[in-house]
Amino acid sequence: MSTRSNCRECKKSSKCFQLLYPDELDFINSKKTQITYLKGETIFKQGAFAPFVLYVADGLVKVFLQTGAKQLNIRLAKQGDFLAFSSVFGVNVYKYSAVTVKESTICMIDKTALKKLIMKNADFSVRITTRNCNNEDRYLQIIRNISHKHMRGKLASALLYLASDAFPGENVFQYLSRQDIADFASVTVESAVKFIKEFEKEGLLKLAGKEIKIIDKGKLEEIGRKG
Repeated sequence: MSTRSNCRECKKSSKCFQLLYPDELDFINSKKTQITYLKGETIFKQGAFAPFVLYVADGLVKVFLQTGAKQLNIRLAKQGDFLAFSSVFGVNVYKYSAVTVKESTICMIDKTALKKLIMKNADFSVRITTRNCNNEDRYLQIIRNISHKHMRGKLASALLYLASDAFPGENVFQYLSRQDIADFASVTVESAVKFIKEFEKEGLLKLAGKEIKIIDKGKLEEIGRKG
């Protein structure tokens, strides 16, 4: 569902946008469309043409890579996060896919317009670029998990990420299937179910339906480190 909203009045805008002048806010407002997606809807697909940078105004979005028949969940994008930011710098196709895990409101911003503001407003440029560069730590962690860890370590790291302070006030597990969790850990769903039950027996976490509560974060971190 497409809606119109005024960037000047938005209560959910990123701190990056607060560095824009009123005329710049009016400009970007004229170059964006706000869309509300229901849970499970695809926002964009890997390999499709990328005319927009997307801003998560509200909700949670699963970002993943498809390599053949295998899916690797990269991260969950939350309110204040940007998607496909690299399209500003000449990347013409989406390098990954994005699907909502709960109802989400997304601002689709014309990438040429956003680049114009980045070139014009230095403070805005530094803030928005820094925010997006922070994702590098997450990508490096994924590489370490895949390259060096055994399945228990991979799953422990994935659970810690999903239960982290990156998602304040949000129990993300209620929105995720065991397959989703397995794809965050790069293990099979059978292995994910097996090790989740093992962690529960060891007193590291508590299960209640789909929800998972971390009980012994220190021990889980140790398993994640040792791999």
